[in-house]
Amino acid sequence: MSEDILVNVSPTETRVALVENGMLQEVYIERTQRKGFVGNIFKGKVVRVLPGMQAAFVDIGLERAGFIHAADIAPLDEEGMEDRQRDVADIRLLVREGQSLVVQVAKDPISTKGARLTTHLSVSSRYLVYMPYTRHIGISARIDDEAERERLKALVEECTAPFQESAKGGGFIVRTVAEGASEDELRADIPFLYKLWGELENKIKHSKVPDVVYEDLPLYLRTLRDLARPEKIRVDSREALGRMLEFADEYAPETKPLIEHYPGERPLFDLYSVEDEIQKALEKKVQLKSGGYLIIEQTEAMVTIDVNTGAFVGHRNLEETIFKTNLEAATVIARQLRLRNLGGIIILDFIDMQDLEHQRQVLRTLEKMTDRDRAKTKVTGVSELGLVEMTRKRTRESLEQVLCEACSVCDGRGTVRSAETICFEVFREILREARAYDNEKFLVLASQVVIDRLLDEESANVSDLEEFIGCSIQFQVESVYSQEQYDIILV
Repeated sequence: MSEDILVNVSPTETRVALVENGMLQEVYIERTQRKGFVGNIFKGKVVRVLPGMQAAFVDIGLERAGFIHAADIAPLDEEGMEDRQRDVADIRLLVREGQSLVVQVAKDPISTKGARLTTHLSVSSRYLVYMPYTRHIGISARIDDEAERERLKALVEECTAPFQESAKGGGFIVRTVAEGASEDELRADIPFLYKLWGELENKIKHSKVPDVVYEDLPLYLRTLRDLARPEKIRVDSREALGRMLEFADEYAPETKPLIEHYPGERPLFDLYSVEDEIQKALEKKVQLKSGGYLIIEQTEAMVTIDVNTGAFVGHRNLEETIFKTNLEAATVIARQLRLRNLGGIIILDFIDMQDLEHQRQVLRTLEKMTDRDRAKTKVTGVSELGLVEMTRKRTRESLEQVLCEACSVCDGRGTVRSAETICFEVFREILREARAYDNEKFLVLASQVVIDRLLDEESANVSDLEEFIGCSIQFQVESVYSQEQYDIILV
């Protein structure tokens, strides 16, 4: 499978696109004025403890206080290591208001919610994640080969043994990109992580509250560290290219030959049709090649995806038409979830299938396609209502949340009241005003479409109202008014 990484850097934002076989699969956006915080470590202050929710709010210096649950606060044992064997303790025994607390951001602030925090601290390198308060050595669940898992675990245990004896302590998780890594490559990461954590410990001691103790790398460097080995990494900024080559030289030498500068006049994202795909990913409707389509709705509570046959009529029978549409939809849904970065609870409404084997094949296809997803996903079977429920781990804002804001006209509802509805509201308001005040004339200010309707379809009703209240009603178009806006002035 061909996999390219495209890096577009500008003074205002950095964008990274993951392209597989010529098709955009994932896009990451980091804006200069609004960077993500996942992985950052803060020294904060507990500002509120909520016993009823087993949680607390922590001021870490951001716009909204962060949220931490009791399960994300691990008490330390006599040796200063996390004791994760205990049951979750009462939040009041773990923290108190006014207490300083060192926390790491597990989920970025999303919508009206503050950042999700944890005291399970960790720092990352190319192949390893270091956890200073545990002794556990784990292997990424995405490494399937059991022999490779055993090899990596034995290597890490062997490489860390000298440091454990010198009371460095701590545990490690072997990352997915470490699959096939040599002993020298793993061994190089370990002293770097120990040194980094030593510096952070010193900074924690001397930091004020609230303060940033550790910030993760910028997006284009995280790309080199975190993403699997691609065939090519193209970057359109010479400055970013220099920093990426320096970083690769020190931490990921195997990626250095893959990094190249793109000097072309045509924008890099245009060359791979990334811009067009981003625009399509902001639309509700996703067209399928067969003629069917998906409708994707993102709400506060969940994401719903509806599958429709559309113009696809098939060649054999109805059941076969439905099956082929659902199979194609399963593949496209998996890609859309990655591309749009949709998370949380996801409800899939496939077209009803009577054949149980068809249901199983569609579910298998969906599961197979989500295996490529870096975010953790879980797919359930078909429910009694014919719906498929799944979850996808959400750690950052979706593409829509990053690029869009609620419509100022409809306030995010997605609909506006019709011109007819507004006309009837105007009539009711005029009646209220006529009863309350003694005047000779009313002036209605509204949008063009509402005024047109009042003077045309509703003209008879306007005449009846004038006769009923004994006042004349005049109309004036306000071009800056939205369809729902209007004012009634007593003249």
